Amino acid sequence: MQKPVTSPNGRYSIEVMGLRKTYGPVTALDNVSFAVETGAIIGLLGGNGAGKTTTIAILLGLVLASAGNVRILGIDAFAERTKVQPLMNFESPYVDMPLRISVRQNLTVYGHLYGVDDLKGRIAQLERELDLSEILDRPTGKLSSGQKTRVSLAKALINNPRVLLLDEPTASLDPDTADWVRRHLTRYCRDTGASLLLASHNMLEVERMCDSVLMMKAGRIVDQGSPRELVNRYGRLTMEEVFLDIARGTSAGDEAAEGIRRPVR
Repeated sequence: MQKPVTSPNGRYSIEVMGLRKTYGPVTALDNVSFAVETGAIIGLLGGNGAGKTTTIAILLGLVLASAGNVRILGIDAFAERTKVQPLMNFESPYVDMPLRISVRQNLTVYGHLYGVDDLKGRIAQLERELDLSEILDRPTGKLSSGQKTRVSLAKALINNPRVLLLDEPTASLDPDTADWVRRHLTRYCRDTGASLLLASHNMLEVERMCDSVLMMKAGRIVDQGSPRELVNRYGRLTMEEVFLDIARGTSAGDEAAEGIRRPVR
């Protein structure tokens, strides 16, 4: 299924059209097309090797597509990359910032890279919003995982991005910190109208945050819909069960025919 996420006003923050990426004989992305409505939170789901990270890397300009086109906020992301980059940002727990310099120094460097106006004022605002006052002048490498997450989030928001790409933003976090991150991101999108594309293996997170979900398998989008629509379509109780059905190529009907019973909840 390749039709885009629908928007009543026809305006999208991300438009991906016929995206293809090959590495020699290996096809990582195969004719991927989708669109993200302005202000929406969209989940990008799939097993390892499904193509999620490659898709995000192409949107960020870190990997060149073999074919296709991407428009970010109406701008050709391939032809006018320098116009697109200041409007986006990215966060992942798997990408460290420089560890020897302080949090303030890190945010200052990234703020200059994104051309942030009144950078001191923006850092002070993030200090208040993300509770960074006690760690702002500490070396980044001396922070706990939860503190590093807040700093990483501050880096991702330093330029007030209109498009935010996230790769497993709450991986390895305790439930309280993960819930705090989810609430802050949802509030940011609601207050600013920014769009968020979220690659995650946390199905509870997807159910709580996402307006719609794109399901990927073997480099293609194989289904999409809201979490509730997908749960109903597959005759399941949770998105985790839907994820397993798609990853394994099974269905509720297949299990019934084999006499497999799901626990009653």
